[in-house]
Amino acid sequence: MKKILCMILSLLMVFGLAACASNTSADSDSAQTENLTKITFALDWTPNTNHTGLYVAKEKGYFEEAGLDVDIVFIEDSTSASLCASGKAQFAIEAQDTLAAAFTGDEPLGITAVAAILQHNTSGIISRKGDGIDTPKGLENKTYSTWDSPIELAMLQSLVEKDGGDWSKVNLIPNNIVDEPGALNTNQTDSIWVFYGWGCINADVQGFAYDYFFFKDLDSVFDYYTPVIIANNDFLNENPDTAKAFLSAVRKGYEFAASNPDEAAQILIDSDNTGSLKGSEELVKQSQAWISGQYIADAESWGVIDPARWDAFYDWLNENDLVAKKLPHGTGYSNDYLS
Repeated sequence: MKKILCMILSLLMVFGLAACASNTSADSDSAQTENLTKITFALDWTPNTNHTGLYVAKEKGYFEEAGLDVDIVFIEDSTSASLCASGKAQFAIEAQDTLAAAFTGDEPLGITAVAAILQHNTSGIISRKGDGIDTPKGLENKTYSTWDSPIELAMLQSLVEKDGGDWSKVNLIPNNIVDEPGALNTNQTDSIWVFYGWGCINADVQGFAYDYFFFKDLDSVFDYYTPVIIANNDFLNENPDTAKAFLSAVRKGYEFAASNPDEAAQILIDSDNTGSLKGSEELVKQSQAWISGQYIADAESWGVIDPARWDAFYDWLNENDLVAKKLPHGTGYSNDYLS
């Protein structure tokens, strides 16, 4: 009996020590997390390959190494720009074209673009293969699905007319499309504005034959920055070092994704907590294989915004009266927080 009691007491001591060690470790992890600076990052849409570098930075511990605890969120009933301007998110994703209104309204939003996710505008028009819409003039007498944005329509009108076409002959219908190849295949429309890295790659995955032209290849003024990372101005002014540390970690994430597209794609898939990527794993992998080459492209490093290109697009908006107030050079962006 004495031997049995000794054994029981010994086991209790072992489990007790293990529990203490476990609690100590948990307390240590909790204390370490509490010492990290909290950052909220608002996505512009559900997780996709534009966002991969962010999830890589989180998964690989780059944010934690920088002293940050980053929460990546997507809030469907609010815009990323408004969340960032309100201070509910310190950083977010936006695009240069849609930011124009934020800078020229009666009450301009206090946000600044601080990094380019992609170096070039990869958007353009997708259509059914052989329908004749391989150039802008081909939109004549065809149907285009539009968001009815003044900048969007002015860009297309400019390209159609520059190509010798008649813009008044383009049939405009509302764009409520989710699956672009499916909509084209069932003749819901003839043409759609998409980003190559998702819309066209999706067509490839589905085996759908298409024609496509990039806006940037037809007029260099349309090689604007989309998407970009924006930041809250008050946060930047009060916490410049934290902003630099955040962007340094993000840069590492995108550099990793640029060099390791397969692993980065899997990290994105595993990190998606919205369920939006379920069943689209092959699309994510093929999209990542293509877009990884676009993160840095011909720039000297990730994130850099070329002032001449940024200003050229806003000059075009000014000249075509597409903004409420003129946008002077240097409006809305900064490279100062990039390492």
